[in-house]
Amino acid sequence: MSNAPSGALPRYQQISELLIRDIAAGRLMDGARLAPEREMAADLGVAVGTLRKALQDLADKGLLERVQGSGNYIRAQPEVDSIYALFRLELVAGGGLPSAQVLDVARLPKPAHLPDFGRSDDAHRIRRLRLLSGQPAAVEEIWLDGSYARALRAEDLSQSLYLHYRTHLGLWIARAEDRIGTAIVPDFAPPAFGLRPGAVAAHIQRTSWSQDNQRAEVSETWFDPNVARYVSRLK
Repeated sequence: MSNAPSGALPRYQQISELLIRDIAAGRLMDGARLAPEREMAADLGVAVGTLRKALQDLADKGLLERVQGSGNYIRAQPEVDSIYALFRLELVAGGGLPSAQVLDVARLPKPAHLPDFGRSDDAHRIRRLRLLSGQPAAVEEIWLDGSYARALRAEDLSQSLYLHYRTHLGLWIARAEDRIGTAIVPDFAPPAFGLRPGAVAAHIQRTSWSQDNQRAEVSETWFDPNVARYVSRLK
């Protein structure tokens, strides 16, 4: 088993993604004026330059209006190009920056209980603990069709697997289907996860399609409803 941490996103990008999720959750409302940059940077524990880079990313995406001499104002948009656009878990209070700890990566024959996907008989099984703003919220098991890579290393995986797929494997996840229910927490769930193996958890089975409309990946996520909610917004 590998305990290597996933590759972290740049700090400015983490802040940008956190703010995007807070906007989507309604924690930052359209037209709201953000705190002064130095105050905001101090609250986030980053340099002002790092914060300004994150704010510029928001402005480039149409989510922020920067008014000279007045301040920074939220401009909510129905659709945003976000690294975590397809990540549906949020803290119970809304928002929360996703991160991940890789528990194990292995190439194995595909399990019989999963839906058919991909061209290979094998798949890369990725097990992770998912956190929202540092709080353990879910465990997941992802099966990526073996045709996309001969091997995957835990230390090479970024916090966003979909970002890693695009930048390293040439795979874009274009759409996904989620089926929500309940299931037993698996044995590989680490002690840090709030629910013990054998307990009942909320459960998501996702099938993901590539840019050429092929089933590329199937995943299962078990999440703690005391920590997180599954959120899908229609606009």
